[in-house]
Amino acid sequence: ERVATVPPTLPAVPCANAPGLGPEMIVIEAGRFTMGSPNNEPGRLEQEGPQREIVVVRPFAIARCETTVAEFRAFVEATGHETQAEAGKGCTVLNEAGTDTEQRKDRNWRDPGFPQTDAHPVVCVSWNDAVAYAEWLSRRTGQTYRLPSEAEWEYAARAGSTTSRFWGDDPNAGCDYANAADQALKRRYPEFKRSFATCDDGTIYTAPVGRFQRNAFGLSDMLGNVWEWVQDCYDADNENCYYRRVDRGGGWYFGPVYVRSAFRGMALPSDAISSQGFRLARDL
Repeated sequence: ERVATVPPTLPAVPCANAPGLGPEMIVIEAGRFTMGSPNNEPGRLEQEGPQREIVVVRPFAIARCETTVAEFRAFVEATGHETQAEAGKGCTVLNEAGTDTEQRKDRNWRDPGFPQTDAHPVVCVSWNDAVAYAEWLSRRTGQTYRLPSEAEWEYAARAGSTTSRFWGDDPNAGCDYANAADQALKRRYPEFKRSFATCDDGTIYTAPVGRFQRNAFGLSDMLGNVWEWVQDCYDADNENCYYRRVDRGGGWYFGPVYVRSAFRGMALPSDAISSQGFRLARDL
């Protein structure tokens, strides 16, 4: 039987991200952890296993918070970058009834269809957009910014925990820690097809970064708020990397089964979705 380990979480603190200068970073020391989910974890999918021990050989830094609208805007204003959503088919969003998603050519990071401030996580950005942002910030600062690897992401998300979520195994205890599909979303979208947590975080759409309690490494929103692009291909066969990239963490309209440390999402590198953003890692 698995012995649950739940390190203490930390209070919510606003992020000190500086547009154009780089996000607030947390140094993650080298170590080892068990990646993936055990066979008895509720909601487990085959692609989350088998569990294996991963050794993180080198320390790295990872942004405490997800990349914000203000940070991404600084990049766009400095470079003239046009996101793939703006240049192409738009962004995938919930329809008005909340019964399904739809592609909206008029939706993008500037207007995802719900209100956002500069402090909210940028959404409707593709994997390619996120990589372009990291490359620009690297040139601007002289530091090496990049998307985290999938193993780095899960190591940071777990923060020493062995439970399904960094706060424990109970999805209905998550409203202090993660913005996901809960009773607040259910009131807005009662016909929504996915499951809801029974708790209420008071947030329907994205929340300002850093609003929820942090994990034991001091990281905010590693679960919930927005899915986060990582560097890796979804398929073991790297030839298919063009087709699918991994995203992690779950997003604001995804139910508890998706908001777990081991859950692996995927999308095309050109896809833009209103529940998807990113955070950066940095080499030390």
